[in-house]
Amino acid sequence: MVHLLGIRHHGPGSARSVLAALAEIGPDLVLLEGPPEADELLPLAALPGMEPPVALLLYRPDVPQRGVFYPFAEFSPEWQALRWALAADVPVRFMDLPQRHQLVDAPAQAEENGEAPSADEDDVLERGEDPLDLVARAAGASDGEAWWEQTFERRHAGLEVFAAVQELMTAVRLELARPLSRREARREAWMRQTIREAQRGGAQRIAVVCGAWHVPALAQMPTAKSDAETLKGLPKAAVTAAWIPWTYDRLTAASGYGAGVHSPGYYGHLWDPAARGEVALRWMARIAQLLRAEDLESSTASVVEAVRLAEATSALRGQPVPGLAEFREAARAIFCFGGDAPMQLIRERLEVGAVLGRIPDEAPQVPLQRDLQREQKRLRLPPEALERTLELDLRKPNDLERSQLLHRLGLLGIGWGKVLHSRGKGTFRETWRLRWQPEFEIQLVEAAPLGHTVAEASAGAVLRAATEASALADLTGLVERVLLAELPAAVEPLLQRLASLAALTGEVTHLLAALPPLVQVLRYGNVRQTDSELLGPVVTGLVARSCVGLVPACAQLNDESAAEMRGHLDAAHAALVTLADDALLADWRAALQRLGDSAGLHGLLAGRCARLLLDDGTRSVEETSLRLSRELSRAAAPAQAAAWIEGFVSGGVLLLIHRDELWGMLDVWLSGLSAEHFTEILPLLRRTFGAFSAAERRQLGDRARRGSTSPAAALSASVENDVDLERARLVLPLLRTLLGPPVAADSP
Repeated sequence: MVHLLGIRHHGPGSARSVLAALAEIGPDLVLLEGPPEADELLPLAALPGMEPPVALLLYRPDVPQRGVFYPFAEFSPEWQALRWALAADVPVRFMDLPQRHQLVDAPAQAEENGEAPSADEDDVLERGEDPLDLVARAAGASDGEAWWEQTFERRHAGLEVFAAVQELMTAVRLELARPLSRREARREAWMRQTIREAQRGGAQRIAVVCGAWHVPALAQMPTAKSDAETLKGLPKAAVTAAWIPWTYDRLTAASGYGAGVHSPGYYGHLWDPAARGEVALRWMARIAQLLRAEDLESSTASVVEAVRLAEATSALRGQPVPGLAEFREAARAIFCFGGDAPMQLIRERLEVGAVLGRIPDEAPQVPLQRDLQREQKRLRLPPEALERTLELDLRKPNDLERSQLLHRLGLLGIGWGKVLHSRGKGTFRETWRLRWQPEFEIQLVEAAPLGHTVAEASAGAVLRAATEASALADLTGLVERVLLAELPAAVEPLLQRLASLAALTGEVTHLLAALPPLVQVLRYGNVRQTDSELLGPVVTGLVARSCVGLVPACAQLNDESAAEMRGHLDAAHAALVTLADDALLADWRAALQRLGDSAGLHGLLAGRCARLLLDDGTRSVEETSLRLSRELSRAAAPAQAAAWIEGFVSGGVLLLIHRDELWGMLDVWLSGLSAEHFTEILPLLRRTFGAFSAAERRQLGDRARRGSTSPAAALSASVENDVDLERARLVLPLLRTLLGPPVAADSP
């Protein structure tokens, strides 16, 4: 006889009903909705080291990103049926359509995102809206999960509850009358064929644990010939199965899991033996404990009051015991005083929960996974489902190795940790935000061909990226990451690739963009005890090539290109000043002088060169004042002069405020503009001065109100000291010839 136990995945009430039914049936075979390729892994579920939530991962070894997950929580009916069968020594196996026939054409979206969907995700997509939501609306409930919980999860019964489920789902499928998708038809045909095969094998009492939706299709079986025709010509691919840890948050429907529940943490509380008979009291006590840990007000009296309110609310609604909805309302009123922020905390920490499962050492894994587990244990850095912040002092060996491990995983595309740049902690400090996601397991499988250890695999990933890189910028950022990850085997080949690509790169903007990250590594690499000596020649070559090509690269640039080049000049200059290499700085300053003196240079770049050389001390204030007076003379086009001003003053206006001669020159130039020229350059000037901070603009206003005794005098005084009188006298004879002898005042 076949007993169909239709359940809603991950329901604690369904799990208890399944256990009661199994005890009543005493089956000689248990069939579970799941992938047959994982049958040989089922005995591992009985090992002491297996702690749900866990999941079965089915993937194609040739394309690891094509895979699916089958999650299980401790309160999942399938998990409890599996554990019951293993404890009772009853044969148990999976009965769903094998993934070797489904992963041939994995969902395109999962492949594009590098993620694997859950096994039940496609069912919901194929059927459209969850049928239980339709039933819930007809019954006046808010959603299908709430209705199912009230109707079935709170009724701990045996076989009679599953008879009611079968009757309900039969009516739902008849009412909807939706045609089955090809995949769903094949799944149910395979399930029926599995049941027939079990009966032919001699099984007398078969317990089938499956999603409630499938029960009617298994109860009224068509002919075996019809199912065989449906399954004819199935495609096939090699598939591997493995157990992996899972998390509660990935069991939620909000995570994208098609068979997910809203509140796995709450369901775990319902399943907890310690909470049975005291569900409300213990739940409210957990809320109070959580709030106290976050320095929020909660007391024992509040717990008692919240329990009474939840029970009274459920009684008014005609319910025998309060559910999650009543607990939420009571917690909001008593603990949170109607506020949303504490309720969000309760939702994340308790209703969803931050639980990460564990698998035993005996479970099969690729070497890369085992190496990561060893490193996590050695460095005392366990994976956790809850996000946390990790402060590292790189002067401590253990913290340095932790940082290197996280950087290595980042090179593999495994974002377990993200670096946060905290102010005031210096280069010896590193702050990380950590959160483990189950999807990282499949990324480890995907990276397994690159090496058996995290170091080997990350070095392999670097070399592969270096080989595929076609742009210099792709490699410069990679160099810094490799040195941070302490991968000596990858450093030299990467730098050789970088040097050869730099030698072939003629675009000066690319050369300049490559300098800041490389100089950063060269300057601060010793903080992390990394060997960056090989990087010196590469930086020297980049500077030399940039200096040679700088003037031609900046010729005839439009406004947009000039603005982009200014950014590269600023970044490269700051990097070289930080590096403090006298020889490189001398070459760079000479290149800036040549650029600033070149004819036809865009005013933005000419002004920027003047400012950089002034700030650097290469040019004096007097020399800069003379250049400013020339650039702002009446012979200069107003637009060119305005661009020069923008390049010169951007980055700070203190120079203008505190140097009277520079202020006077700008004042004379601006005051002497015609109305037409002033209107032409006004947008540019507004953009330039609008970029300053409010405090800087206020200082400019104060300086303008003070005025100057004589702008022309300031201009004359600034130029007077630069006039060579001896050279001026040399032109007097020529002027006399051109203009003639001086005319007497009384001549007619």
